[in-house]
Amino acid sequence: MPGEGALTAMAIQRLDALVWLTLTGGGFQRRGGGATGYIQTAYLAHLVPQGENVAAGTEEQLTQTTLSAESPVVGIQSATGSVKSSFLWKVSESMNLEALTNQDFLDLVEGLEAEFEGEFVAKQVEADRDKVLLVGVMTQEMTSQQFENGLVELVRLVETAGGQVLQTLRQKRSRPHPQTVVGEGKVQEIALTAQTVSANLVVFDRDLSPAQVRNLETQIGIRVVDRTEVILDIFAQRARSGAGKLQVELAQLQYSLPRLRGRGQAMSRQGGGIGTRGPGETKLETERRAIAKRIARLQQEVNQLQAHRFRLRQQRQHREVPSIAIVGYTNAGKSTLLNVLTNAEVYTADQLFATLDPTTRRLTVPAEIPGGTPLTFVLTDTVGFIHELPPALIDAFRATLEEVTDADALLHLVDLSHPAWQSQIRSVMNILTEMPVTPGPALVAFNKIDAVDGETLAIAREEFPQAVFISAAKALGMETLRHRLAQLVQYAISPR
Repeated sequence: MPGEGALTAMAIQRLDALVWLTLTGGGFQRRGGGATGYIQTAYLAHLVPQGENVAAGTEEQLTQTTLSAESPVVGIQSATGSVKSSFLWKVSESMNLEALTNQDFLDLVEGLEAEFEGEFVAKQVEADRDKVLLVGVMTQEMTSQQFENGLVELVRLVETAGGQVLQTLRQKRSRPHPQTVVGEGKVQEIALTAQTVSANLVVFDRDLSPAQVRNLETQIGIRVVDRTEVILDIFAQRARSGAGKLQVELAQLQYSLPRLRGRGQAMSRQGGGIGTRGPGETKLETERRAIAKRIARLQQEVNQLQAHRFRLRQQRQHREVPSIAIVGYTNAGKSTLLNVLTNAEVYTADQLFATLDPTTRRLTVPAEIPGGTPLTFVLTDTVGFIHELPPALIDAFRATLEEVTDADALLHLVDLSHPAWQSQIRSVMNILTEMPVTPGPALVAFNKIDAVDGETLAIAREEFPQAVFISAAKALGMETLRHRLAQLVQYAISPR
């Protein structure tokens, strides 16, 4: 009977069926050595979807192979972890050559194609969208909740980037494998599953080294990217202003430079012609040098942008206009809040990183006492934060992030409806503490209270008794928020 290695190769190589022959071990002697004997039995194997669409007929004579726990595929899981359908090998009972030659292989293959088409009709995606297979690796320093929250966020990132997640594979390891992140058996499972669900892209939930990407792509056979590359792709799509595009390009080049690798002979040929013969310079080295020059030029332009925004902030300070930067996890509702408070008309959407460019608007709060002087300050909407924000983005967006460090105070907006809101608060605070200049005092505002239950509200009120609870989309709690922002500004600019 064929082993799991042969069955895995059958699926990875896109074979319609596999015939396995066993020999008697006696009989004629093959010239040059090798296997001897006559054909004793034969087995016929192929992959079938195990669902309601399994056909009768030829399938009735097949029996399901007993699979071990290490089998490359024992089930297909959705992004949420629920088993939707299984894809198991089927191997026939032992048959003689006469039964094998009487098998109508064309009819068998057409029947299997019809079954797979019926099983995957709901997985069809648009032609211009990547069909993605996610891979998550849970290491010993992670809790199960942190791991699952990270996978859910990665699904949102892939969908925001324009892909569609077909399936999620998971593996628990003490530490990532240095060559392939996951173990050898899991690499086989990834390759098999990618073929089964017709994925054209594999996305890992962690950063991959250039060597790991090369090894995985060689063994799996399709493109492999990591979480950082997905985020960079989103930023490239979202950048609208010249400054935003400049910073995104810088981040992409800084990320791609160490990951350049040869593409066959096209990247390894040396220059030809008079004056170029000799040791020469490979095309890969030439491309690296060109990218390094482009990075240096972009860094100069970012420095100029940084100086320009610094002059604008100095003008505001000269006019004694206080400033508040709105910070928070991506998709917390920062742009929506700015629109409600100042009629800014900033683009908003239920997407991660819907806006990248900082937007500053003036806000005037009436005096608390009759006849008093209204308080005027500016609000700045900043780029959203995310867990383990890629270092390339932090460096490239330093001109934008300085809006946070130079602000007189911060408004930390939190999406209370998100299941991992407490973890998101910690992620934002970690990024803020790593900034070169300590930001000013902060007011925590919990957003989307119209979408949470009373228990969650009670927990948030107990942990953050000084926080403000609002719904930017429903314009709830806006007066209270304006009042607390005025108090925050007065506290921030008062001499101490």
